[in-house]
Amino acid sequence: MRRQGLLLALVTTAGLASGCGPGAVACPAIAQATVVSVTVAADYVPHVGSLHLKACQDGTCKEADVELQPGSTSIDQGCTPEGVCSATASPDGTKVGMLMLDTLTESLMTVTSSGHAADGSLLPVHTLEFRPKANYPFGVQCGKFISASVTLDGTGLRERS
Repeated sequence: MRRQGLLLALVTTAGLASGCGPGAVACPAIAQATVVSVTVAADYVPHVGSLHLKACQDGTCKEADVELQPGSTSIDQGCTPEGVCSATASPDGTKVGMLMLDTLTESLMTVTSSGHAADGSLLPVHTLEFRPKANYPFGVQCGKFISASVTLDGTGLRERS
């Protein structure tokens, strides 16, 4: 009888101890888009009629005409006393687009932009070499997201911060 009581105490204690340890962290089920995103600066938008991007990384290149959409910026609308925060999108005069890739790594990437101006003439060709950035927006336990973002303006391409 004493053995059974000891065994019951041991099992109960083991169950409680395991329930008090660090639990699994839930990660959002969000897939990463393997793209190079481009933002055309607001002051350069009137000059761009169409845009073509070429991105090369790890010996593979992908290129296509990029469909440009109106860009926006987030406007903070504050938080409630309960801690619920909100924001709204406001047009900012930029145009944004994406070039879909098969894969995206942290290794060196070369992006080249070309296209046509609004009057049909050729836009200057610009090339930028940079390393896509790794980020852990949901914590290290949820894995990294890699982003490759560039901005096009009158002076050329630059890495977007």
